[in-house]
Amino acid sequence: MKSLCLYNYRGNLNSLTSEFFFSFALSMDSLYFAIMKQDKNKKYNLTASCAAGLEQLLSDEIERAGGTDIEQAKGLVTWQGTLEAAYRCCLWSRYGSRIFLTLATFPAPDEDALYQGALQLDWSQLMHLKNTFAVDCSLSSSAITHSRFAALRVKDALVDQFRDRYGERPSVSVERPDIRIRLYIYQDQATIALDLSGESLHRRGYRSDGGGVAPLKESLAAAIVSLSGWSADGPAETMLLDPMCGSGTLLIEAALIYGDVAPGLSRPHFGFVGWKEHDAALWQGLIDEAVEREERGLEKKWPQILGYDADPRAVALARKNIEKAGLDDRIVVKQGQLAHLRRPVARGLLVTNPPYGERLAEIDEAEQLHRALGRICKEELVGWNLGIFTSNPEFGDRMGIRWDASHRLYNGPINCRLFCGEVQATEEQDFQWQMVSEQAPAEGVEFANRLKKNAKKMLKWARKNGARCFRIYDRDLPDYNVSVDMYEKWIVVTEFAAPSTIDEQKATERFHQSLFQVRHLFGVRRDRVFLKTRRRQKGKAQYQKQASRKKMHVVREGDCFLLVNFFDYLDTGLFLDHRTIRLRIAKEISGKRFLNLFGYTGSASVHAAVGGAVSTTTVDLSTTYLDWARMNLALNGFGGLAHETVRADCMQWLQEARGEYDMIFVDPPTFSNTKKERRVFDVQEDHRKLIEQAMNRLAVDGVLIFSTNFRRFKMDESIEKYYALRNISRDSIPNDFARNKKIHQCWEIRKK
Repeated sequence: MKSLCLYNYRGNLNSLTSEFFFSFALSMDSLYFAIMKQDKNKKYNLTASCAAGLEQLLSDEIERAGGTDIEQAKGLVTWQGTLEAAYRCCLWSRYGSRIFLTLATFPAPDEDALYQGALQLDWSQLMHLKNTFAVDCSLSSSAITHSRFAALRVKDALVDQFRDRYGERPSVSVERPDIRIRLYIYQDQATIALDLSGESLHRRGYRSDGGGVAPLKESLAAAIVSLSGWSADGPAETMLLDPMCGSGTLLIEAALIYGDVAPGLSRPHFGFVGWKEHDAALWQGLIDEAVEREERGLEKKWPQILGYDADPRAVALARKNIEKAGLDDRIVVKQGQLAHLRRPVARGLLVTNPPYGERLAEIDEAEQLHRALGRICKEELVGWNLGIFTSNPEFGDRMGIRWDASHRLYNGPINCRLFCGEVQATEEQDFQWQMVSEQAPAEGVEFANRLKKNAKKMLKWARKNGARCFRIYDRDLPDYNVSVDMYEKWIVVTEFAAPSTIDEQKATERFHQSLFQVRHLFGVRRDRVFLKTRRRQKGKAQYQKQASRKKMHVVREGDCFLLVNFFDYLDTGLFLDHRTIRLRIAKEISGKRFLNLFGYTGSASVHAAVGGAVSTTTVDLSTTYLDWARMNLALNGFGGLAHETVRADCMQWLQEARGEYDMIFVDPPTFSNTKKERRVFDVQEDHRKLIEQAMNRLAVDGVLIFSTNFRRFKMDESIEKYYALRNISRDSIPNDFARNKKIHQCWEIRKK
């Protein structure tokens, strides 16, 4: 067929004998194949760009595609290859961003030299007059300092050459030009190249537009999956799991790798299509080969590829992307909280990109989420391999996993780490307090004897009931006006203001005796005993921070992990006297909707979430407390729309709120005022209105638990008239506060 084409093109040879024609045809055929062989073997100078950290992965791809003389630089791989090798990289590169074919290199010390150098290229060999084009430029150590002006000079040279030859000029198109030219000037040396990719290769064609945080680029996601140990020849009995899958990019790239699917197969456009030297037949052959490989990959036995996300919007977007990639029968995505993750199969690979956060509060929340991820992996996924991609190397340490490898990768300009390792079985000892000294020193012996007596009783009670945070001394002796609280392996000693009849120096002396006896009885180091002082304060002073170390400690209560702060505030962030109420909430909330008004640090919301609430809403006016609440939720593996935090005045929010709740917990302050909103709240004056508004949001069979620490509080008589009211104060006060019957008052309120 090729010989016939050459014969017809050459002209009419009817006067030749058939023998001569046959001989001529053979010679032309040989010449054609010689030319084609020479063209196919022609080597080009090529450059592939990638995100920093992916250079070795990209070099390996280029070598498999047939590239030679491969050299690496940060974010770049230069090499030589045939047109087929260049096409293969465009079609098969999982880690590259763009593929450039070098057209010319020349000195460009100034704009005029750049224009003249660009004018020496025969642009008509590259493109047709009717083709659109665009010029991109990047500069490094160049006397030319304006990249847009440099690109404009190359554009002028191209346009001027066409106008001089043909009287017309091609048009510029920024969006999707037929030909994209790349200009790079380094140390006054210009390189002009053809962008074979056209647009970044990470755009596979399956991603849908969606809101929220920008997802990982597909090329980076493929690298994360590969470096974590996933491959096309892995065992089908294993599983790939992403418990925070977002838009599903990691899952999709893992499926493309396992199925041997060319990542560029679904792309709608490549930059070489408008190039004059484009070999359509060669390209079609590579496409056919890729389709065959994909079909073979789909026929083999596949592992389970599973993703979860707490946000239903992310789940919907992930499913849309998966369907667009043609992998909806290979990948399963469900809505689910990290807290509910359980071991799905014996062995597998967990790969995920947890949120990192941009604002300080988001970063703190992300840190606690990493803690939760590490703890859950150690509880549920022993023997599994992990690949955790994070922007903060310290987050990897927070997970408590021994990592086998750490890879430095870049997500755009963000310096990130990929931590890889196997989850090892560990036995964590549950900390138990012990009294190490029965013999008390003489100073403060009266306090020591009472402390020892209380400790024997309360430590036994705590071990029996699984209490880890509790009170062992609460101003039992008038001369020792302190409280002593145990928080896991830390002790908080709080000094209360002495009566005016007590000499201040004497009170200080007794306080120091208390500290000494506490440390002596339990043999505890100084750095594990924290001091707080409660004095009657007025005005702004009562709301000010005590310090600013911002250091949190993790403690356990029931099945929840909670953050406490021993430095910055008068309260630790966990009201110990409400322990019984919180445990009740956890026990009764399964399958219900929970509202936490004046939510403080959200500990009640955490108990509700752990107890199986379908949703929690935490309302408070303090940004600090709501940030704390979100950290507490994240520490337990909860987040997303199902566990909402709302910054608002509770009274105003109740007036505007919609929806019903099955359980509402209301623990208002005794008194508060907000200067900005010019709003004052007094629990005695305002509790009736507060309860009525809250009851409007309560489901028919729901319950509202109202608690207050105001000792002189009197419940409005009209509440019992309109609602079923039951005083549960006695049952709500835990055993370690039994001596203090007025620590709080508590009611259960239902609709009649």
